[in-house]
Amino acid sequence: MAISLKKGQGVSLKKSEFDLSVVTIGLGWDVNEEKKGLLGSLFGKKEEEYDLDAVAFLCDSNGKVQNLGVDASNRVTLVGGDVIFFNSLRHSSGCIWLTGDNQTGDGDGDDEQIIVKLNDLPEIYQKIVFVVQIYGGKEKGQNFGKIQNAFIRAVDNKGKEMARFDLSGGPSFAQYCSMLFAELVRESGGWKFNAIGSPDQSDTFVHWLKQYCNN
Repeated sequence: MAISLKKGQGVSLKKSEFDLSVVTIGLGWDVNEEKKGLLGSLFGKKEEEYDLDAVAFLCDSNGKVQNLGVDASNRVTLVGGDVIFFNSLRHSSGCIWLTGDNQTGDGDGDDEQIIVKLNDLPEIYQKIVFVVQIYGGKEKGQNFGKIQNAFIRAVDNKGKEMARFDLSGGPSFAQYCSMLFAELVRESGGWKFNAIGSPDQSDTFVHWLKQYCNN
């Protein structure tokens, strides 16, 4: 049975107990649609779909992202570096990738998945940070206040759910459009999964990335 975590809690994922060769980090959510009544349904403007994006930062022993991805002109693009997101789905190591971009959150189970070969991930990477953003949230007037049944979970290669962190929105999250959801930290004998759940008003993961850069 998976360990259900609360904000600020963590749990060790040990190689001796779980198959960490391929770990799935699954994220899911539902949007709480407002009841508008008959007239509202007929004449009201239909709210745009929520597009939530899962993002991962690969950090070194200092908790920093070293490779931000640069083009031929030495301009930072974030593509091909240590940030896994919708424009750079697969890491150069081949050990972590985003399966795709679900732009609606419809359906049961995971809405987005990040796959990690934890046993093979190069030692330089000591931490993986997971962020969720509402793409264009500010412009669309969308926020985590209407997100319900949000979760992040870690599943080992045998399909065993190792840890889970459930977090729904509500009025207290009405001003927030992104969230530092959880992290994996390398430790002796495996990794530790930490539930964080820190929200922010920004609707872009770049805001969070700045906290994990040396510049």
